[in-house]
Amino acid sequence: MMNSPHPTALIAEDEPLLAENLRVELARLWPELQVVACVLHGQAAVDQALALKPSICFLDIRMPGLSGLEAAAAMAEDWDATAPFPLLVFVTAYDQYALQAFEHAAIDYVLKPVQPERLAHTVQRLRAALAQRQMTTTSAPLSMQAAVDQLRALLGAPTPAAPTLRLLQIGVGNSVLMVPVDEVLYFEAADKYVRVLTADKEHLIRLSLRDLLPQLDGQRFWQIHRSVVVRAEAIQRAVRDDTGRLTLQLHGRDERLAVSRLYSHLFKSM
Repeated sequence: MMNSPHPTALIAEDEPLLAENLRVELARLWPELQVVACVLHGQAAVDQALALKPSICFLDIRMPGLSGLEAAAAMAEDWDATAPFPLLVFVTAYDQYALQAFEHAAIDYVLKPVQPERLAHTVQRLRAALAQRQMTTTSAPLSMQAAVDQLRALLGAPTPAAPTLRLLQIGVGNSVLMVPVDEVLYFEAADKYVRVLTADKEHLIRLSLRDLLPQLDGQRFWQIHRSVVVRAEAIQRAVRDDTGRLTLQLHGRDERLAVSRLYSHLFKSM
């Protein structure tokens, strides 16, 4: 963890020239800000953020592997709640849908290539937010909850509709196996594949969870972790441990599925 009287920042951008441009402009606009790491992909952003605990993370929305949003969600899942969560700024090429989503979630963004006037506005907002944190003695849990609420809003922003998937066509050798989506207990991301778990079988499909999720009925299939989507009817109970962490028990299954902070709000007693 970085112990510095100055605010610190991490830049995650897969285009080195753009990352350097952002670093130079930040140095000009905010000399006190210390850029403690520049990384090229989402997983490195997660690893370095968890290790260095920067005050601010600038995350490219499109990176190899984890996107900026997925990296932020992964950070939130593993963050030490006693430490202030970084302020998040997403770096994006112009896209009206994306900008509306960020504004809806009250998360700041900068456009690339970097526009100095827009970045100056972002710096002003970040300075004010950090100053507000310093005035709040309980800033760590509050900043963690605020970040989770913001990411929740961003993840829940409406996306263009996709046809609801009813049948999975899974290649098995020289055959194509037809598996009704209603038989799936849960989906789990596994590298470039998704594991498909039914009551008595396990399959692999060459599709990312990111691409699969919009095709599922959101009323019946709940994302409970950045890498897991579960059919709601398959859940028997949700159990909260002494630390507040939730796990799910499914009907007729021994494994327990972890629920991340971002999705714990789904499980409230009536």
